[in-house]
Amino acid sequence: MATISDVAAKAGVSTATVSRALNGKSTVDPQLVAKVRTAADELGYQPNGLARNLRRQETAVLALIISDVENPFFTAIARGVEDVAQTAGYSVVLCNSDEKPDKERRYLDVALQERVAGVVLCPAGTASGAEVLRQRGTPVVAVDRPLPGEPGDQVLVNTRLAAREATAHLLAAGYRRVGCVTGPAGIRTADERLAGYHDALREAGADPAAGPSRHAEYHRADGARAATLELLDLAEPPDALLIANSAMAIGVLEALAGRGLRPGRDIGVVAFDDPPWATLIDPPLSVVAQPTYQIGSNAAELLLARIGDPGRPPVTRTLAAELIPRGSSRREEGGAAG
Repeated sequence: MATISDVAAKAGVSTATVSRALNGKSTVDPQLVAKVRTAADELGYQPNGLARNLRRQETAVLALIISDVENPFFTAIARGVEDVAQTAGYSVVLCNSDEKPDKERRYLDVALQERVAGVVLCPAGTASGAEVLRQRGTPVVAVDRPLPGEPGDQVLVNTRLAAREATAHLLAAGYRRVGCVTGPAGIRTADERLAGYHDALREAGADPAAGPSRHAEYHRADGARAATLELLDLAEPPDALLIANSAMAIGVLEALAGRGLRPGRDIGVVAFDDPPWATLIDPPLSVVAQPTYQIGSNAAELLLARIGDPGRPPVTRTLAAELIPRGSSRREEGGAAG
């Protein structure tokens, strides 16, 4: 079995240079890195990962803890994290918290035990266990939602502004009783989307408190379906709906179909996120598309920067979402009266 000394001899460099080159250190000349990797490949050299980890007291692994791996929003974030991490020589371990703080904490404990180099985290609830990472000096970057407590590195989306624009779009399309189905109360993104909805109602001269809205679980279609049925049963039901994510949109569309209501004609619909099926239904779903891949890639970049320079000031990157109007928010002839 080839050793690091064999690689150094073949490449004509020191063993220290081989170690730095294979560990992705930026101080090594790119031409030397290529020379070392070629020699390692030709010799079939595999670094002793256990010994390296013991020396560095960390692994070349990043942990990504998200709330719902089945949600395309988080799947795209994961891809962005992985692409940047792989380029820098890191592997990524994916963990699913299911929006449960206790499950999140167990994964954080595992991350510490395995001495991961850093963590990208979508915090579950308002009381995140990420403080233990700070206490141990493990770099962490929050995505989608900020970490509770003192400021840290984070990549967010201005969802309040996006919700305001989506609600204003529905009002401009001729809908007059716009409702909102948002996520659990206390979850930052759910609260911000509801606040943006209220902003638009206020700007239109309506009383935000009178706006029909319901909370439901982010990752459960049945909860959103039940919430929608409650809104439809009001004495003055909404004639349009803003929905907080694509998983909830499935439940909302099921409820509308069950009542024989066609999006666009009978009730306007705009949902956050742009899942692959959004353009396949009739009419196509109007969406607020979030820059999911960029959220992940930005988070990985911030995490790698934090690993390289633990003392740098905290950085917040706030990205913009894009309203994409389609048929579900286009008022058709014969629609309900405004």
